Amino acid sequence: MSSPHEDAPVLQAVDLRKHFPVRGFRSHKVVHAVDDVNLSLYRGKVVALVGESGSGKSTIARLLAQLMPVTGGQLLLHGQDATAKNRRAFGAYVRRVQMIFQDPFGSLNPVHTVRYTLTRSLKIHRGRLRGVELEAALEELLDRVQLRPAARYIDKFPHELSGGQRQRVAIARALAADPEVLLADEPISMLDVSIRLGILNLLRDLRDRLQLAILYITHDIASARYFADTTMVMYAGRIVETGDSESVTQDPKHPYTQLLVRSAPDPDDLESRARGARGEAPSLVAPPSGCRFNPRCPFANDVCRTEVPPLLPVGEGREAACWGYAERPDRPSLGSVLDAYGERPAVDAALIAVVEAVKEGDR
Repeated sequence: MSSPHEDAPVLQAVDLRKHFPVRGFRSHKVVHAVDDVNLSLYRGKVVALVGESGSGKSTIARLLAQLMPVTGGQLLLHGQDATAKNRRAFGAYVRRVQMIFQDPFGSLNPVHTVRYTLTRSLKIHRGRLRGVELEAALEELLDRVQLRPAARYIDKFPHELSGGQRQRVAIARALAADPEVLLADEPISMLDVSIRLGILNLLRDLRDRLQLAILYITHDIASARYFADTTMVMYAGRIVETGDSESVTQDPKHPYTQLLVRSAPDPDDLESRARGARGEAPSLVAPPSGCRFNPRCPFANDVCRTEVPPLLPVGEGREAACWGYAERPDRPSLGSVLDAYGERPAVDAALIAVVEAVKEGDR
């Protein structure tokens, strides 16, 4: 793997858009899954894409992997247009950009052994290895993902492995292509809590040793802080905040990011946790005009409801798509999101009462 410019991005998405047509008789409606997203992946760096379910995170991963065509925008690999227009171009692209899927059991063929899965990947990307060379390559792949000794795992079927071991095999399969970019679509969400950290540490080690550019997609902003260099927050198909992970998680600027950070479980602060964003995520068939978070934002005013906010500077290397940070007289006045939402809903209060009763019973 080599990059002509160490400081230049390996993979870029420029004004990326993806609209899905709504099926129906004479229907011209579309689902605005992704709108005007820009991101850059660099060697040896991790970018986390964070947001709630349905925000468009996985769609971006599939667009970057070219598993589906883009509606608009451009993909650049080392500054060059990377759109695969035929099978050969797609094969060349996937040797450099590989994807790790969310469910390791679903992404591995249950009727084939680890040996078959990795051998097939090696032969596709590295030619027809045979004999001693093939065995050495298989052992190297399993060693890279810390499945040692290789003989213990090489002839097992997916159902004979634990969830963490299956995900390591899936990572090894991606590494068989010797890629420059890994697109990790919620790689730990299907795993037990006790082994999630091991997978993140493995990916971090691979990033450092192989200088991989990694896109880490997650709904867990706490793991983004631990693992990623940069965090991008996504809401309803748009990026609403971006910056270094420590700053975004410790000092969130966008009202949605503030609620996302405070939604992390805290057994010592159940009352604040219960006061989340009111309402539901908007329909992406007919998204609200202006800022897409405005129906749920306690600070929204007329400008938020009519004009789409650009990403505005909110600190060194940080941006937030919120009119509250614009230099204009009609901007909304921001404050504490939790205070703005007032008292917790009755259903949340009842839930907290049940939890507290259970805790009291355990004593």
